[in-house]
Amino acid sequence: MSSGGRRIRTTTRIEVSDDRGVFMISVAAELAEMHPQTLRMYEQRGLIQPKRSPKGTRLYSHKDVERLRRIQEMTAELGMNLAGVERVFELEEQLEAASSKVRRLERRARDLAQEVERLEELRRSLRAEIVPYVRGGAIVPHRPAPPRYRIPVERPSKDGDDAV
Repeated sequence: MSSGGRRIRTTTRIEVSDDRGVFMISVAAELAEMHPQTLRMYEQRGLIQPKRSPKGTRLYSHKDVERLRRIQEMTAELGMNLAGVERVFELEEQLEAASSKVRRLERRARDLAQEVERLEELRRSLRAEIVPYVRGGAIVPHRPAPPRYRIPVERPSKDGDDAV
């Protein structure tokens, strides 16, 4: 209590990540507007994978509750069976993986375009002439050798003659 005899009420707000298991099965079922046994069935089918406490209690996250609501919407409102719901989730995962790959490739393409521009600026900044290389060709032009001259050399013969 404060010195004036009145109580001061404080509120503490805690931020919890979307994928942290915080709801027990009864709370998650109520939030998703379904029976707890339905959640167990969805878990058996692999549609939902709740976290487990150290003692083995199922703990559902906000993300799990949203997924349960989507399952409920697809089955109740769109008339899909659970096999169809499973297929939708598989296709969404494939789409997300492909989208992620496209984003990575777009980043790589931007990086390469920047590198090409950098190299192009470097090439322009060089004041030297760039000599194109032709495979098998000579870099220095070939000039014919000067004509050879014969210089007579006198050698003594083996038989003693001085004839050339």
